[in-house]
Amino acid sequence: MTSSDPIRHLREIVARLRAPGGCPWDREQTHTSLRNDLLEEAHEVIEAIDNKDDAHFCEELGDLLLQVVMHSQMAAEENRFTFDEVALGIGEKLIRRHPHVFGDNKLGDTAAVLKQWDEIKRAEKNTHRDASILDGISPALPALMRAEKVQKKAARVGFDWDDLSGVIAKVREEISEIEEAAAGKDPSALEEEIGDLLFSVVNLARKAKIHAEVSLHQATGKFTRRFQRLESLLKERGGKFEHLDLAQLDKIWDEVKAAEKADSRAV
Repeated sequence: MTSSDPIRHLREIVARLRAPGGCPWDREQTHTSLRNDLLEEAHEVIEAIDNKDDAHFCEELGDLLLQVVMHSQMAAEENRFTFDEVALGIGEKLIRRHPHVFGDNKLGDTAAVLKQWDEIKRAEKNTHRDASILDGISPALPALMRAEKVQKKAARVGFDWDDLSGVIAKVREEISEIEEAAAGKDPSALEEEIGDLLFSVVNLARKAKIHAEVSLHQATGKFTRRFQRLESLLKERGGKFEHLDLAQLDKIWDEVKAAEKADSRAV
């Protein structure tokens, strides 16, 4: 089945699924019940981007689009808003917040664009003069992402280190404070200091123009890959975790790392 208007076709399909006589599962869904689905689809889009798989990327973008259409359809049924209002709203916002493209206010670089974006956004929301520039950052964001957003906002008004050396010194300072808290055997103090260290490491990544979320995701993937290889080697050699101490496991871990580096050089 094809259509000359794919978006309209998709909306009609979703409306039929939600209508009397439609799909029982789709009819039972609410904005709340689909909350986790929305998060999952967004993460699957990211996975497809990382894997550089266009077919998968296209499919996952479709799944994410379905979430937008589904939520819009449910809102329309409740006489709250429609898909057209969602689409028109974001289109108007893009024009409004890009006067350097759709108007005469020409800007020379990304920093100026971001500064202008924040100014327009605050004006749109009728922000009071004494309001914080950090207002509007959702506390529901993943912790690393929220930390990065807070730091970027602060940096745009000049509250930032001049270079990486200052951030690295701050990371070292936080590690020292963790050591003090650990020696004091105060769990709440240790938790606070570890949080400070994580915040500082996110700041280091931001200053180095690296996304902390992506960097940690890649590091976790690397650990997973190496650990699974370690498991395979143990199985091949008839060994078991409970029969080896950490030094013995670490030796096999070094083998895995060395083999991985050799393989990467051979490519």
